[in-house]
Amino acid sequence: MHVLKHLHTINHHKSLVMKGCFAVGLYRQGLLHDLSKYTPTEFFVGCKYYQGTMSPNNAEREARGYSSAWLHHKGRNKHHMEYWIDYGVTHKGMCGMKMPLRYVVEMYIDRVAASKNYQKARYTDRSALDYYLHGRQFHILHEDTRALLELLLYMLAARGEAYVNRFIREKLLRGQIAYERVALEKLMQPYQQEVEQANP
Repeated sequence: MHVLKHLHTINHHKSLVMKGCFAVGLYRQGLLHDLSKYTPTEFFVGCKYYQGTMSPNNAEREARGYSSAWLHHKGRNKHHMEYWIDYGVTHKGMCGMKMPLRYVVEMYIDRVAASKNYQKARYTDRSALDYYLHGRQFHILHEDTRALLELLLYMLAARGEAYVNRFIREKLLRGQIAYERVALEKLMQPYQQEVEQANP
């Protein structure tokens, strides 16, 4: 059991997300982010399967075939895409519902914070994008939500965190950007090109 190490990891992650949420004006979400990680269902599993370089949920999956902590967590935290998976109305089977804007922003901030927390000195503005792209084909996301998340990640990789925070605070959360796939993909193109040219 790695109680103190796990506690330090989740406290540090929460402080990074809080800082990111406060920077864009999402104060309530910054304060409430990931509180379920302190419940016994999630906390003790995290202590038992503590890794330090990645989520203990991965280790629990390897050991048990599933992660009880993750199943508990994703059903209580609206910034996770998995919270929004449901049966479609016009689409047969399971699919991603369109996430409310503020939770997509929190999801982006959460991914950046997790990359910082686990990569430490190896972290760059491209880290969160690389991690996302590595598992992109497995994500069940609404097309508009996917486009917005990818825009923010490419923007981060191309221009840095302060630039993205200003974009979120001054444009996105003020309703100046259409939360719709076609418009978002068009907006993303120059940032994507910058990233690809910098990392051919």
